[in-house]
Amino acid sequence: MDFRISPKIEDYRSRIATFVEHELIPLESAPASFDEHENISLELLQRMREKAMAEGLWCLQLKPETGGAGLDKVGMAVCYEAMNRSIFGPVVFNSAAPDDGNMMLLEVVGTPAQKERWLQPIVRGDVRSAFAMTEPHPGGGSDPSMIQTRAEKRGGTYVVHGRKWFITGAGEASHFILIARTSDDPRYGLTAFLFHKDQPGWEILRRIPIMGPEEHGGHCEIAFTGLEIPEENVLIGEGQGLKATQIRLGPARLTHCMRWLGLSKRSVEIAQAYAAERTGFGQRLADRESIQLMLGDLALQIEIGRMLVMRAAWELDQGSFARKEVSMAKLHVANVLHQAADTGIQINGARGYSKDTVLEWIYRYARQARLVDGADEVHRMVLNRFLTSEGSDFWHWPVETNAASS
Repeated sequence: MDFRISPKIEDYRSRIATFVEHELIPLESAPASFDEHENISLELLQRMREKAMAEGLWCLQLKPETGGAGLDKVGMAVCYEAMNRSIFGPVVFNSAAPDDGNMMLLEVVGTPAQKERWLQPIVRGDVRSAFAMTEPHPGGGSDPSMIQTRAEKRGGTYVVHGRKWFITGAGEASHFILIARTSDDPRYGLTAFLFHKDQPGWEILRRIPIMGPEEHGGHCEIAFTGLEIPEENVLIGEGQGLKATQIRLGPARLTHCMRWLGLSKRSVEIAQAYAAERTGFGQRLADRESIQLMLGDLALQIEIGRMLVMRAAWELDQGSFARKEVSMAKLHVANVLHQAADTGIQINGARGYSKDTVLEWIYRYARQARLVDGADEVHRMVLNRFLTSEGSDFWHWPVETNAASS
């Protein structure tokens, strides 16, 4: 593939980098910038979002007719990486999970009426959203075929009973996408629904305490006790819930990786700056071979991650689901993020373990990366399935058609 980016994408990347440097990174060192769950406070977030909108850096991933800039996945990879140089970046530019994936799904499969009712308020920044799929045992997690929450059709309405948990952002969300079982068909037994927080028949049982800093709205456990959803709020159609999850989760896994690369690079940046100024036993840390080996290896691993992300992004732009490529990127980049934060802390010593830098924030956040949207082991199994079915073709090169090469 041609790794050169267009002047348009470079312009967005450059302007995002300037915004992050001057508007967001200075906020990270002020305790007043954070809410009680260690994310940017909602009042400050609103002010920063208004600035991002004013500078034309809002919802770049969506089509112009939806309210975005029409970036393809390759362009998103470049821009999302730049956004997440700051821990506050993605949510300020309206490219943070779960809104990011929900907006892209609704843009692709929503009817005109559904887009107006459920998508546009998220695009405008008026509401937040959540994607309710994961369930406590014995329900579905990485394996959606295990989903237990059921939606029974009664006339023109579906009545939902069941439980979900670790639903990101549920505490602040107004718009929900719910995956529930409508039949026992192994392929067409799931359906995707839309519902609003004010509808009766459901409740948040608890905001689950977690190890790291939390997204706005936390990670919640939800009970459905007769939620009624009209049939016009079905996405794609009854029995198409598995298709909806596939459309959403492939790109969503990759956008996580795009953002994580930005945090990985930020961790290296903090480590480099400290190593350049800190001396001990008559020598700068930066001049020690052990430090050079640590940073050099990180530079390599991050670049490998960037190549895997770009390959997967390119495949998605060609119309492929890119399941193999996305799994490789997800597996590698999740581990690189953890390595980068850990190495940054090690080089900074006690300073890295303190809250004087964002390294400890990134470190706690990074541990979830190897779990969300499929644990490492799930993606290794996916890759083994492809290896078993494809054999040596697992490593094939795409070949240009005669028309493209002429």
